[in-house]
Amino acid sequence: MTATAPFRQTLARLTLTDFRSYARADLVLDGRPVFLVGPNGAGKTNLLEAVSLFTPGRGLRGASLAEVGRRLPGEAVGRAWAVSAIVSAGGEETQLGTGTGEPGAARRTVRIAGETVPPGRLADHLRQVWLTPAQDRLFLEGASDRRRFFDRLVFAAIPRHAAHAQAYERAQRERMRLLTDEAQAPDAAWLDALEARLAEAGALMAEARATTLAALQAEIDGRGERPFPQARLSLTGEWEQMALAGAEIADIEVKLAQALAAARPRDAAAGRALTGPHRGDLAVIHAEKDRPAAECSTGEQKALILNLVLAQAARLARAKASPSPILLLDEVAAHLDARRRGALFDEIEALDLQAFLTGTDEHLFEGLAGRAQGLGVEGAELTVLG
Repeated sequence: MTATAPFRQTLARLTLTDFRSYARADLVLDGRPVFLVGPNGAGKTNLLEAVSLFTPGRGLRGASLAEVGRRLPGEAVGRAWAVSAIVSAGGEETQLGTGTGEPGAARRTVRIAGETVPPGRLADHLRQVWLTPAQDRLFLEGASDRRRFFDRLVFAAIPRHAAHAQAYERAQRERMRLLTDEAQAPDAAWLDALEARLAEAGALMAEARATTLAALQAEIDGRGERPFPQARLSLTGEWEQMALAGAEIADIEVKLAQALAAARPRDAAAGRALTGPHRGDLAVIHAEKDRPAAECSTGEQKALILNLVLAQAARLARAKASPSPILLLDEVAAHLDARRRGALFDEIEALDLQAFLTGTDEHLFEGLAGRAQGLGVEGAELTVLG
């Protein structure tokens, strides 16, 4: 037990039933990092995805619930599925479970210690940060991908951020439905009410993003001795910039409500909302080269993203009143040279993190010998690696 995480939470057991390629899988874990080795398509990422579903939302793949149920040839929809885990913390164990009760279900059930609860309650027991191959082009894709990536980092530290984002999206959809309804003029009073909800949720989102960005930048600035490129971070959105400048949430809320009311004709004509925190972007500069991340090499971009993820994991690992983070790194080791791989493994150990890493070559994880559990994965079958 380290001084940085006096109440460390770890997965002690993970069980999958009819999940993706697994009819059944049962992993007994000892709290150390876990590396999964096997050929492409063997089911390594499926295990990481199962762990990622112990957070609200769709997990690291963003898949629909119907997609994750195991499906044999000839079966039109995925089967009902379940993932359960035992979380160990301070000598006490808690059982978590999630899954669907019937094939093709649109909603999943979440249970904690046998009690059905809202998915948001999972953050009381586990917090996760992940990096997947889908994020390799983060700096080259559209702003929406970077917002989702950054919001996941925000949520890991500030769980209520997800609820605020959902409330914002619901109100925004309803507002746009009213503004674009050609059959009748929008009800001004109802628009006022929706924009008040948008402004309240949007101001809270902007504040959470600004708080996380400032903390991440401070963390990154203190990581100069590590062999990963330093980054300068900024948020381009007007509302996040107000929060970063020290504006009160109430002031952001008032100004956002006014901007939304003024933008009604423009938004109606455009068919989409053109102002609000859903329009912002995360900007990343390679500090040493003073160059936007999008202009850096592929290797530099991946190292920048990894440093962001590690910085957030380090922050969470020191948060004594919150669950320890679990780090999910899918096919990351293969893109690092030996020096950076070694630094990654050393940092995982130093932070006392339970991490799950995947790769196609056992050689990639030689630096974790004696420090991690190794599992071979092939054909949805698991074997312990010596």
